[in-house]
Amino acid sequence: MGDPETGPVSADGALPPVPRRGSELVLLAAGLVTVAATLLTASLSVTGGAEPVLGLYLAVLCAGALSLHLLLRRVAPYADPVVMPVATVLNGLGVTMIWVIQTTRAATAGEHGDADRQVVWTVVGMALCAAAVVAVRRPQRLTMYTYVIAGAALLLLLLPLSPLGHEVLGARRWIGLGPFTMQPSEFAKVLLVLFLASYLGRRREVMALVTRTVRVGRLKVFSVPRARDLAPMAVGWGLAILLLVGTRDLGTSLLLFGTFLAVLYAATARKSWVLIGLMAFSAGAYAAYLMFGHVRNRVDIWLDPFDEEVYSRPGGSYQIVEGVFALAEGGLTGTGFGGGAVQEVFAADSDLVLVSVGEKLGLTGLMAVLLLLLVLAERGFRIALGSRDWFLKLTALGYAFLTAFDVFIVLGGATLLIPLTGMTAPFLSAGGSALMANWVIVGLWLTISETARRPRAGGAERDPATEAVRTRALPPPPPEARPG
Repeated sequence: MGDPETGPVSADGALPPVPRRGSELVLLAAGLVTVAATLLTASLSVTGGAEPVLGLYLAVLCAGALSLHLLLRRVAPYADPVVMPVATVLNGLGVTMIWVIQTTRAATAGEHGDADRQVVWTVVGMALCAAAVVAVRRPQRLTMYTYVIAGAALLLLLLPLSPLGHEVLGARRWIGLGPFTMQPSEFAKVLLVLFLASYLGRRREVMALVTRTVRVGRLKVFSVPRARDLAPMAVGWGLAILLLVGTRDLGTSLLLFGTFLAVLYAATARKSWVLIGLMAFSAGAYAAYLMFGHVRNRVDIWLDPFDEEVYSRPGGSYQIVEGVFALAEGGLTGTGFGGGAVQEVFAADSDLVLVSVGEKLGLTGLMAVLLLLLVLAERGFRIALGSRDWFLKLTALGYAFLTAFDVFIVLGGATLLIPLTGMTAPFLSAGGSALMANWVIVGLWLTISETARRPRAGGAERDPATEAVRTRALPPPPPEARPG
């Protein structure tokens, strides 16, 4: 029971949190004003006037964001108030950059088909975000379908190897659906994080405590889990990595394996897991380097991009070198939307979209965009910290690390810190698959934060699905501890 003046108390007797939808509305209004100013500035810089199509883009984005806000007021009033406004701003900035690049590119001057498609994918992504909030009202119930989720993820990873798949620039990671193409691995990563969080949420104590010690002589080197605890997860992840190597989508392979190690370490707090994982991935990466010319080419580009032979050959370092020059051209304040030449570089609106931001808006604008991406990942980690259920905690943390590591891979490849992998920046890059998958992640973050912060009356009825999972997760007591 709760005090009639303060409302129901939470499960631990503390006062319930206050819904923050008002704060969300303020942040959303500020974000939409920022997007509107960016679109207007881009239009004036590129065409010298206000393009009506950009007004349509803004209207669609405003309608989608406000619809989501109204839905959250009704369905998830205690959800995180920052995630959705930040995602909306990033999405709007991405649409702006795609329109600018296509409009100023010599081969497509005056066209805006890619930007039109990106707006359509934005509407679909926001609809999927709303569906996730409405359909997954009790996210703990997803743990009842652990292996179904894993099977669906592996099926998605397998699709590019089917007759539907086709290869682009050495990587076979797309499938064709009529006039559209889709990258199934973008949706698979959403499901694989759910599978990892569900499995590790149930087995984390056993995997952390019940281990086998590896010794060299009398020296204890490290400890590993029992084979029966590790086998199901190792089989699932082994198949996933093998499929990714088979499609030569090594960027996604690096992203998923890094996320796997992060979730595993968060669940068990054992540093030996990270060491074992890094050793295994290094061996796999070296094997891929020996097996695939596509990977060797990326490494050659990374090691010496300014070599004349590497620069001039087909699929060589021209793209990355021109991207580095574009970043230098941007300087501190940028060339403006109408200046610069990054739009002539291949994949300037997808793989190198952060380079395009750096040239057009300079280091100042690039740091602002990176700060928004950092805030998005930080809110994911904050949601994880606020969740008491281990499945919810690991799921939110997995998506937060996925977002942050994705940005590192994209920017690291563009600045030659690591080899360029062809990954896309969250919400910014052109392409429907990644955009829709990221909006699904936002929807799951919202429903997880709502579940974590929603006040419950004292003695509230527990979720039978969660209780069933907890019961299955508890190991049987030792014989000497059993009564009788």
